[in-house]
Amino acid sequence: MLFSKDIGIDLGTASVLVYVKGKGIVINEPSVVAIDKQTGKMIKVGRAAQQMQGRTPENILAIRPLRDGVISQYEVTLQMIKYFIQKACGGFVFQPRVMICIPSGITEVEERAVIDAATAAGARTAHLIEEPVAAAIGAGIDISAPNGNMIVDIGGGTTDIAIISLGDIVVSDSIKVAGDKFDEAIVRYVRRRYNLLIGERTAEAIKKNIGYVFPHNEPQYMEVKGRSLDTGLPAKITMNSLEMLEALADPISSILDAICGVIERTPEELSGDILKNGIVMTGGGSLVRGLDRLIAHVTKCPTRIAKNPIQCVAIGTGRSLDNISVLPEGALNLARRQQKY
Repeated sequence: MLFSKDIGIDLGTASVLVYVKGKGIVINEPSVVAIDKQTGKMIKVGRAAQQMQGRTPENILAIRPLRDGVISQYEVTLQMIKYFIQKACGGFVFQPRVMICIPSGITEVEERAVIDAATAAGARTAHLIEEPVAAAIGAGIDISAPNGNMIVDIGGGTTDIAIISLGDIVVSDSIKVAGDKFDEAIVRYVRRRYNLLIGERTAEAIKKNIGYVFPHNEPQYMEVKGRSLDTGLPAKITMNSLEMLEALADPISSILDAICGVIERTPEELSGDILKNGIVMTGGGSLVRGLDRLIAHVTKCPTRIAKNPIQCVAIGTGRSLDNISVLPEGALNLARRQQKY
């Protein structure tokens, strides 16, 4: 029996989360695809493909088809979206209506690429919602209220910052500095400081285990393995969390500058609301230890990390599905319309 479902997709640079109306989040997997270089055929997707990164034979390539929050390899992204839609639908043959989350700074051409990929992958209709709006909804903020709320969503490829009032974005910025740039900064630091070459997955593990960006009295330690650039042989070192203050300084400074820039452009009436309501952080990058304290210290605004920060965007995208039946066909960016949630 054929029937329809409404699906919300957080199409992230680092991971894809899929929300099915009535069920909640049913998929949370890395945005990685393993393909056969000769045939272009998809071999593995998600977590299974991620485990193959750096370990594949010459004929297999494990890649992330999204970079800096946008589609960098269209055909691979199409295959990935199709796989996740079919998996979320449980094998039933039907065309779902899909709501997809996008960074606030992408162009109309990039928006169209997302829409085209979703419809080509089997969506009956596809609609768009900007990440800060979805994140705010997922964090439990009443975005329809007549006061200002500030959201900082730090994902894998982009950091989206927005002041939201009356269901719409008043001031926003989106920069291509987020979790991936944190990892790259750690790779550069280890190479410069220890002459040791490490991979992205090792850098991510360092970030998650000892990543700190605010001064602290009790440093944490971690053993790191890589390849010595002096000898070419495997080597290991011990790093501590105080080193991360230096390693992550550049990307964190870029995010702080963007946050301060948005605050400076905020109308006076809403600035008072931000001082009262504070800044809400979402996304995996918000979990870097001490980042909330650092933002509060720099902006002088109370700052908190939302509950389930990694899932906020997907949850907000899912909740916005309640409005999908009244939306016109084709691409529609919900952040450009006033909606009641």
